[in-house]
Amino acid sequence: MAPRPPFSRPPVVLAVSVAGTWLRQALASLLKPEGYRVQFASSGRELLERAAAVRPDIVVLDTDLPDLDAVSVCRELRQNRAAWDMPVMMITSLLVTEGERRAGLEAGAWDYLSIVLRPEELMLKLDAIARLKLDLERALEQSSVNPVSGLYTRRGLERRARELAADALRRHSPLACVALGIEPDPKGASARTAPLPGAVAYAATVLQASARASDAIGDLTEGAFAVLAPATSPEHALSMARRLSRLIETAGPRPAGVPPLRVHAGYEATANVHETPIGPVSLIEHAGAALIQARAAGPGERIRAYGA
Repeated sequence: MAPRPPFSRPPVVLAVSVAGTWLRQALASLLKPEGYRVQFASSGRELLERAAAVRPDIVVLDTDLPDLDAVSVCRELRQNRAAWDMPVMMITSLLVTEGERRAGLEAGAWDYLSIVLRPEELMLKLDAIARLKLDLERALEQSSVNPVSGLYTRRGLERRARELAADALRRHSPLACVALGIEPDPKGASARTAPLPGAVAYAATVLQASARASDAIGDLTEGAFAVLAPATSPEHALSMARRLSRLIETAGPRPAGVPPLRVHAGYEATANVHETPIGPVSLIEHAGAALIQARAAGPGERIRAYGA
């Protein structure tokens, strides 16, 4: 295979295949020398549990799983577990029928390949998908708005914070930022290390429908949002945090696969930006720090003000 330009970072591949099988051995020998980071799962259930935490650039899914139907696993990833930009490639050791290929593609796979494929062709396909994924990642990092969710990216959120802070300074008015973190409610769902992408998308939809038109909503970190709230004093920021937390937890009906949710919140606010200046980026960072404190506080009140 002709030399390829180096990746901007090593692509992460999460491959689902039983230990000792042809696929696991082939991927290890083919991908690692080309600069990929390869992790393996041994079952469909293990993939569904790990996908959100690993956040791979490509999922390679062996159709011969020991526990679950591979097409169903692909569909579950697409509906509830995997980010929209996580490509799934299905591979079988047998010849692929037209019906099997169609079923895989309808379930959300980017491609459905057979072992009769030559290793060089497999590498070219993976290389093309990996480079497309990394190019998309760079484009999103430079964008102000996520094209799928419609929320501000972190870059866009900071830009909007600068605009709102400048306006509040001129008007001598309040300004606040509320950070909201979601996770499955341990009373209604099994514990997880990270929220399901489907739950994150659901919470984003609730926020967009419930926030004021003047508010700016964006992604803060994985499973957390920031709401920039102009003309919002500290006491009103607390009320907003309580209202939005309650709405995310109680709104319904939830989509299939989205468990009951629990919300923690943190906020930072100033009653008069002219009298008590605060850097726009610091406003977001302080709200995020208060959210971390709220999550670490244990049972009881799940909303914290920065510095409280």
